[in-house]
Amino acid sequence: MNLPASGRRVLVSGASRGLGRAVAQAFAANGDRVAVHFGSRAEEARETLDSLSGAGHVLIGWDLTDPAGAAAVVDTAVEALGGIDVLVNNAAVNIRHPLAETSYEEWVAAWQRHVSVNLLATANLSHLAARRMIDQGKGGRIVNIGSRGAFRGEPDHPAYGATKAAVHALGQSLAVSLAPHGIGVASVAPGFFATERVAPRLEGPEGAAIRAQSPFGRVAAPDEIAAAVLWLASPGAEWSSGAILDLNGASHLRS
Repeated sequence: MNLPASGRRVLVSGASRGLGRAVAQAFAANGDRVAVHFGSRAEEARETLDSLSGAGHVLIGWDLTDPAGAAAVVDTAVEALGGIDVLVNNAAVNIRHPLAETSYEEWVAAWQRHVSVNLLATANLSHLAARRMIDQGKGGRIVNIGSRGAFRGEPDHPAYGATKAAVHALGQSLAVSLAPHGIGVASVAPGFFATERVAPRLEGPEGAAIRAQSPFGRVAAPDEIAAAVLWLASPGAEWSSGAILDLNGASHLRS
């Protein structure tokens, strides 16, 4: 294995804002070159790209629910960066669909959407990136963004919790199969963290209850999650391959 500590070629899916943006910024600050993927938020993705330190970064827009789109994302990243050393599977959807309030048609649509984006896109990008890493012969890293909801349940977002649990399982299977090639695979399972998308909830009536989920009395910042992703992608984190790292401020404990 010859995975460098910096100067790596990194693809971050769903990096137009929120955690994806924070992850892209963390790698760029580390001296890595980043392919910033977006699905539909082109303007925000451009803002992410413009915020990155260093040079050699690239913007890639494609629909990951299309297998051909996933292939195009990896091909474009490899061509622009000259290869790929790290994949961060961050792209995801989280649509509210509590069973008692959701029609069957809406239920089916929600599940199909979650599976397509959260699970299948992650699996497809992982296959495509890992095959490139194998061909390069220098090892690599895949880091999946999972969720605390995979363990504690998501009554209003059941497909989200289920697909994130599947992402954790996928990561562990790939960790075993890709280790002989020097490719480490790990997942993070964040609890609630502050982004633009959840700002109204944090600022609204339920904000205090959300912060009280952690004994620290707050939610995480995206930078805290990004720092863990950066470490899991580092050369020194090889022995953590297969891990699911809880990042929830002691809001949900398991053993």
